[in-house]
Amino acid sequence: MTDAPETPRDYRDTVFLPKTDFPMKAGLAAKEPAILERWARIGVYERLREQRAGRERFILHDGPPYANGDIHMGHAMNKILKDLVVRSQSLLGKDAPYVPGWDCHGLPIEWKIEEAYRAKKRSKDEVPAQEFRAECRAYAAKWVDVQREQFKRLGVQGDWDDPYLTMKFEAEATIVGELLKFAESGHLYRGAKPVMWSPVEKTALAEAEVEYEDITSTQIDVAFEIVEAPNAPELVGAHAVIWTTTPWTIPVNQALAYGPEVEYSAVRVGGKVQLFATELVAGSLGRQGAASSPWLSEGSGWTIVWSGKGSDLAGAVARHPMHHLGGFFAKPRPLLAGDFVTTDAGTGLVHMAPDHGEDDFALCKANGIDPVFAVDDAGMYRADWAWLGGQGSVINKKFTASDGPICSDLRAAGALLAASDDFAHSYPHSWRSKAKIIFRCTPQWFIPMDRDVDTSPSIASGEDSVALRHAQGERGNGGTLRDLALDAIERTRWVPGRSQNRIRSMVEGRPDWVISRQRAWGVPIALYVHRQTGEYLNDAQVNARIVAAFKDGGADAWFGADHQALLGADHTLADYEPQSDILDVWFDSGCTHVFTVEARFGEGTRANLYLEGSDQHRGWFQSSLLESCGTRGRAPYDAVLTHGFALDGNGRKMSKSLGNVVDPLKVIGESGADILRLWVAQTDYFEDVRIGKEVLAGTGDTYRKLRNTFRYLLGALDGFDDVERLDVADMPELERYILHRLGSLDAELRSAAEAFEFNRYSRALTEFAQDDLSAFYFDIRKDSLYCDAPDSVRRRACRTVMDVLFHALVRYAAPILAFTAEEVWQARFPSEDDSVHFLEWPELPALPGDDAVSTNWADVRRLRAQVTEAIEPYRREKTIRSSNEAEVTVPDLPLDADLLAEVFIVAKVTGDDGIAVTRTDYHKCGRCWRHLPEVAQDGALCDRCASVVA
Repeated sequence: MTDAPETPRDYRDTVFLPKTDFPMKAGLAAKEPAILERWARIGVYERLREQRAGRERFILHDGPPYANGDIHMGHAMNKILKDLVVRSQSLLGKDAPYVPGWDCHGLPIEWKIEEAYRAKKRSKDEVPAQEFRAECRAYAAKWVDVQREQFKRLGVQGDWDDPYLTMKFEAEATIVGELLKFAESGHLYRGAKPVMWSPVEKTALAEAEVEYEDITSTQIDVAFEIVEAPNAPELVGAHAVIWTTTPWTIPVNQALAYGPEVEYSAVRVGGKVQLFATELVAGSLGRQGAASSPWLSEGSGWTIVWSGKGSDLAGAVARHPMHHLGGFFAKPRPLLAGDFVTTDAGTGLVHMAPDHGEDDFALCKANGIDPVFAVDDAGMYRADWAWLGGQGSVINKKFTASDGPICSDLRAAGALLAASDDFAHSYPHSWRSKAKIIFRCTPQWFIPMDRDVDTSPSIASGEDSVALRHAQGERGNGGTLRDLALDAIERTRWVPGRSQNRIRSMVEGRPDWVISRQRAWGVPIALYVHRQTGEYLNDAQVNARIVAAFKDGGADAWFGADHQALLGADHTLADYEPQSDILDVWFDSGCTHVFTVEARFGEGTRANLYLEGSDQHRGWFQSSLLESCGTRGRAPYDAVLTHGFALDGNGRKMSKSLGNVVDPLKVIGESGADILRLWVAQTDYFEDVRIGKEVLAGTGDTYRKLRNTFRYLLGALDGFDDVERLDVADMPELERYILHRLGSLDAELRSAAEAFEFNRYSRALTEFAQDDLSAFYFDIRKDSLYCDAPDSVRRRACRTVMDVLFHALVRYAAPILAFTAEEVWQARFPSEDDSVHFLEWPELPALPGDDAVSTNWADVRRLRAQVTEAIEPYRREKTIRSSNEAEVTVPDLPLDADLLAEVFIVAKVTGDDGIAVTRTDYHKCGRCWRHLPEVAQDGALCDRCASVVA
């Protein structure tokens, strides 16, 4: 018999493999709540405030969400983005407090309470006002608590135990105090103007509370007979034809408008003469033909009997189609010159209803024509209004349809020339009730945009006074609120820069600010109006008593107040009427900088940053700007960041009806908050962003790569201590190169954090972990890490660099992966009392000025990629199973051949004309598995391994 061959020895027990308990599987959904509990237990936020006391402060002022309902993806995206900013600023060593807040007043909450009443077939008018307001307060408080926990679950760090709420008594007192500052400076007035009105909610709306949807409306052409025309007598008896998509406004028509420079023609057709803009004749008659107008016979032609300019119509008078009803309808309807009249559509003549249009109101007012207030707050004509009272809401399609009461009566009067119910266009709707709105003239309170602001020291001082004088001196209209706001826009940093144009154009063209609402829940317009003169009382002592009452009892103090006591001995309640309108909630939120930023951080303190969605250019960004400019002469912020909206995976707006809503709470419950945080950081959030299963799957892949990087570092650093540490000067070039790369990453991340560009930040961090470390440095150095002697220079240098990498990367990742970074830190430095979020930006080891190392190794990496590509076909064919089995030739040798073999992870490198690959004849070391010339046979040891094992 022959002896059995000797079994090769297994050297695995001599290899220094990474050791760590840090799991590859994250299990974030289960782990994160426990991490949150520990943060709360050790008071991370409060201790950070103590540690950063006296440092440069960075204040991101939180825009208040409405306290009504669970959070949606827009909320999650916004709050996470804010947390990325706050955490990164804290990492940079600043004192970065974050005070979350909620908007608790206004329609969103009041509407929910009313819905509950309607479900019980009750009206809110049956409930005492104080009881109704108490229900609103309780509803808001409930949802503040719910949303608070949901925001905390996202990993958002802040002063959650003491948030700001617009319904806190101190906040309500501040809001009314800010209103009274406008009143004291004369920057407040009451007047009747058409405002956007919701008949369903029975209140005026701000522009920010309106959204536009596509609808189909009834379009009509109506004839007004001309009875006087001093400059064109031949037009007497002709009919001025108007076109409108709001038939319900015809009953309150009071005039017609023409363009002074527009060319007009009177056309005889079907025995009648009609007046249109010349270039709109064909289209107007076309609508009549399609509608079988009673004035057109089939195939009838038309002849121009008069032509002239709009200015020739000056002094002309028409009569209302319903003039036979007498009274209001019998009054003459003058033709008035209007610069806003165009020939883009319609007939070139516009009917004027000053109750229901801004242009209409302004033109009629300039000509002594007042609104008549015929439509009530429910959108119905008054009961005493001609034949229309009580027939239904004007936004009810049946009311204005071609067979509805208005069109039917116009048809009976022989004045309806065309009507169709298929006109498609965009129309404003209430943001909350989703119902169509109307323009309605009602008495409201306004803050004027173009009246000079009081420049007294009480309004603006110091730097703010300089800004105010700058605006007054360099703009043509003096120191108006519009001037101050536009000047403040120029002095503010806008991110991205193009958003500055958006808000500038909005402020340039916006009308006076309507600040009154006809609601019950909110801060009242706490003014006394003289019953005879209509002027509000401007008495500083009275105002001080009002503010004090609000501090003691909140806004409810006004509704149950002893008004004579508030007025004091100098005024009699019999002479004054307390106002009952509620302040626009945008005024509330516009004051948050006062009772949050200034109240907590000092009078005159300005927020470093406001951060909200792009819709807030017409909302919170603008209301805060106007409020602060009106009372302080400057903006309440130094910078404003605008982000886009969260869309579904196909780029569509999320909608329950479409079934495409991505619920952030569900994502957290399944995958963890860090996945959602990483998604936000990776998006180009300056634009609208997409989220869906595929997008989140990609985010999950990125997360796993980062997690595995940390896991590898933890394992590789097992047992590392300072005795093993090596000076940079004693390190091999590869280690110095990696530290160069880390330095470049550090500069890029710092730049991205300061620019609030977290997509750039996360991309740079991810690419470094994947490309520079996993695919390059770790790949090369795993041989040394596993097989070198523990005291070898190369292994000590590797572990020293990995320690530097660990301390840097865990800090860099902490703002984004708030939970995972904590888990990583605790895995290496377990402590109940410590947190990764106490750390500051890393201090990297100083490098010698050998830029050649960086340049040279960049060339090496390019060559390595070419070598890897050349080996790949052999691996696919299984001619070579591992790159260690390859010998390669390369055009030049940028490094020593043995070092290149180590870097390329091949058996041998030689210089030649091009890149070539052959299978090596060297035997494989039984411990490190490298193919080396000194290995006598497969399974034997190379010189290095023999030394280590010995």
